[in-house]
Amino acid sequence: MENKFQFYNTLTRKVETIVPHEDGKIAMYTCGPTVYHYAHIGNLRSYIMEDILEKSLRYVGYDVKRVMNITDVGHLSSDADTGEDKMLKGAKREHKTVMEIAKFYTDAFFEDCKKLNIKTPDVVEPATNCIPEFIHMVEVLLEKDYAYVAGGNVYFDTSKLEDYYVFSSQSEKELLVGVRDDVEEDENKKNKNDFVLWFTKSKFEDQALKWDSPWGVGYPGWHIECSCISMKHLGEYMDIHCGGVDNIFPHHTNEIAQSESYLGHKWCNYWFHVNHLNDKSGKMSKSKGDFLTVSLLQEKGYDPIVYRMFCLQSHYRKPLEFSYEVLDNVSAAYAKLVKKIADLKADGAVDEAQFAEYKEKFADALSNDLNTSMAITIVYDLLKADMNDATKLALIKDFDYVLSLNLTTAQVAKPEENQSVDAELEQYILAKIEERKEAKKAKDFAKADAIRDELLAKGIVIKDTREGVIWHVQ
Repeated sequence: MENKFQFYNTLTRKVETIVPHEDGKIAMYTCGPTVYHYAHIGNLRSYIMEDILEKSLRYVGYDVKRVMNITDVGHLSSDADTGEDKMLKGAKREHKTVMEIAKFYTDAFFEDCKKLNIKTPDVVEPATNCIPEFIHMVEVLLEKDYAYVAGGNVYFDTSKLEDYYVFSSQSEKELLVGVRDDVEEDENKKNKNDFVLWFTKSKFEDQALKWDSPWGVGYPGWHIECSCISMKHLGEYMDIHCGGVDNIFPHHTNEIAQSESYLGHKWCNYWFHVNHLNDKSGKMSKSKGDFLTVSLLQEKGYDPIVYRMFCLQSHYRKPLEFSYEVLDNVSAAYAKLVKKIADLKADGAVDEAQFAEYKEKFADALSNDLNTSMAITIVYDLLKADMNDATKLALIKDFDYVLSLNLTTAQVAKPEENQSVDAELEQYILAKIEERKEAKKAKDFAKADAIRDELLAKGIVIKDTREGVIWHVQ
C-alpha cells in the first residue's frame, strides 16, 4: 500500500502529504494534560482524534514513535504567564500536596483513556523529570541572546525573531498577550509577547515545587517543557506535533520560537490541531466549574465508546456540539451496529479480492485528512455489500484496529436479559418511565432527570431513542 497520507497542516494552512524526515518513520508529539483536575470530554476529543491519527499512520504502514508530556508543574492559570500554577490551585482545592494531586489525576486521565480505547503513547514523561533539560535550554538561549533576565525571571525575547506569529497572518496589534485573558502587563518584559522560560522565587512565593538554577531557586515556564521533552525522546527533528486549537497561540507559537532558536534550524514540519467541543453555552472548559467527564457519562448509563463514536462521526477540524439527545441517537445507532455485526457467522473463506478492495477504501478515507465519518460509512457499506460473512468479519476486525469501537467484542444486549426482572419491578420501571414522559411533556426537565437518576440508583439504565424509551439492568 503506497503511503499518501494527508492532513491539514496548521503551519502552512493547507492539506499536505506527509513526508517524514526519516523514511518510513514518524516522530510524533502530543501535548499532554495538566493534571490538576479530571479531563473533561472536550479535552478527550483531542486525545481521541490524536489516537486515530497515530493508529491510521500505523495502519497505512508507517512506524510511529509517539511521545506525550504530563504537565505537573509550571502551567499557570493564565496562558499569559500570570496567576498561580494550576497544580498549586488544585492542591489548595483538595488539601493535598502537588505531587499527590499529580499522581491522582494522571492515573484518572489514563483510566479515562483506557475506557475510550485511547492507546498510551510510546513515551510518557512528566515535566518534573526533566528539570536539567529545561535549565540547559534556557542557558543556551541566554548564550545565543534570545533570552534575558529581568526581575528575577528569564524571558524569551520575541523581538529577535523575523516571524514570531508563524501560525497567523494577524499583525502584532491584533493579538493580545493572554489571548483569553485581560491581564496586567508584566513590567519585566521588553516586549508584550515575550514569555517566561524560568520563574524564580521573586514571583509566586508559595509555589510548592522549586529547583536550584543559575538564576536562583525557581521553576520552569509552561511552554519550555514540550520543547525539551520532545527533543529528549525524538531528537532535533519532529514530523508531527498535535494539540487542541487553543494550543496554537501562545503555547505552540512559543514552542516553535524557543525550539528553533535553540536548535538553529526548522524543528517540526506538520502541526495537527483538533477543534473545540462545545455545548449550547459555548466551549467546554474546566473554568466554568461544571464540566462533563467520562465517569459522569457512565453514571448516566452511556458506554464511553459511544462518546468515541460520536467524535468519529464529525471531522476533527470542525467544532462539535455536544448534547444528550445526539448522544442518545449515537448510542442507539451503535447498539444496532454491534448487533448486526454479532449476527455475522465466521463461516467460509475470506474473499481476498474483496478484502483488499475495502481495505484500500478504508485507508483512502483515513489518508484524506482523517475522514473518520467516511471510514465509519465504509463499515456500514460493507455490511450491505454482496460478500460472505467471513470477509465482512475479517474487514471489520481489521478496521477496528483504527476505529477502536469494540465492533466485534461489544456486549450485545439480548431481549431475554430483562426476563430476570420480576413482574413487580418491571411494573415499577414502566410506571417511572411513564411518569418521566409526562414530566418532559410538561417541560419539567429537573423532575425527568431526577427520575432517570432514581432508576439508575436501582441499577436500571434508561435511554431515549427514536423508537421510544429502552431500558436494561446494569
